[in-house]
Amino acid sequence: MIGTRVAVLVPCYNEEATIGSVVCDFRAALPDSVIYVYDNNSKDRTVEIAREAGAVVRHEPLQGKGNVVCRMFADVEADIYVLVDGDATYDASSAPKLVQALRDGPLDMVNGRRIYRDVSAQRSGHRFGNVVLTGMVSWIFGSRIRDTLSGYRVLSRRFVKSFPALAAGFEIETELTVHALELRMPISELDIHYRARPEGSTSKLSTYKDGLRILWEILVLLKEERPMHFFGSIALGLALFALALAYPLFVTYLETRLVPRFPTAILSTGLMLLAFLLLVCGLILDTVTRGRREIKRMQYLSAPAPN
Repeated sequence: MIGTRVAVLVPCYNEEATIGSVVCDFRAALPDSVIYVYDNNSKDRTVEIAREAGAVVRHEPLQGKGNVVCRMFADVEADIYVLVDGDATYDASSAPKLVQALRDGPLDMVNGRRIYRDVSAQRSGHRFGNVVLTGMVSWIFGSRIRDTLSGYRVLSRRFVKSFPALAAGFEIETELTVHALELRMPISELDIHYRARPEGSTSKLSTYKDGLRILWEILVLLKEERPMHFFGSIALGLALFALALAYPLFVTYLETRLVPRFPTAILSTGLMLLAFLLLVCGLILDTVTRGRREIKRMQYLSAPAPN
């Protein structure tokens, strides 16, 4: 990888028990890389330990992993980016394999699909949530990624510099995946071993709170990236409900030439009008989304491929 700048990006919050080993392991796996640890208001010795281990330490005051990733992507200049959590659960020895896969493609994202050696490595609620949310993303945006919420990825420069990074928290992984799928980037996924957190390290991910935030992010991305599907589905539901209300009134009118239950007729008419308005909104926003996607595509193409 002579002449290729590789940056290892490690977002951190209160990871004093693990950050030292993460920095050392990735320095051994990728000796020519620069390791950046971005501290997110840690209250322990994370910064001190990361600096002693040889990392470049920077700070992001806005709380949330998404805010940290946004700052890292804006600040760091490299050709290949290795994004990994600072909790020592991801295998650093897999990094050269992931980087080489990106270069050989050439690809824009190589996702580390987590393989659990130890059943205690991830709580059952987290694993179930990952399966459900990954299934939703695959159903809506395409089934090219089997582990949407993995925190271990290798990214090209043109991916990073075209990524808008709008999410603030743990939903950033979903946004990364959808960005690659929407721009139809060349991507791949390789299996990597996922370990349990070391003693003294605690997860910052809340099963229900962050699960709901990720679910909400998927719905927002559906509205932003697939407005015709989003508004069209609601319009179809309202139209069917309006027709169900109007059908008995229509049958009665054919038999008696009278319109009974006038309020129901007004409601049915209003629902049908609302359905048409939503359909028009979907058509207009779909045109806007295509324009935004073209702009992101041009920004993506302005950077060179990894090779």
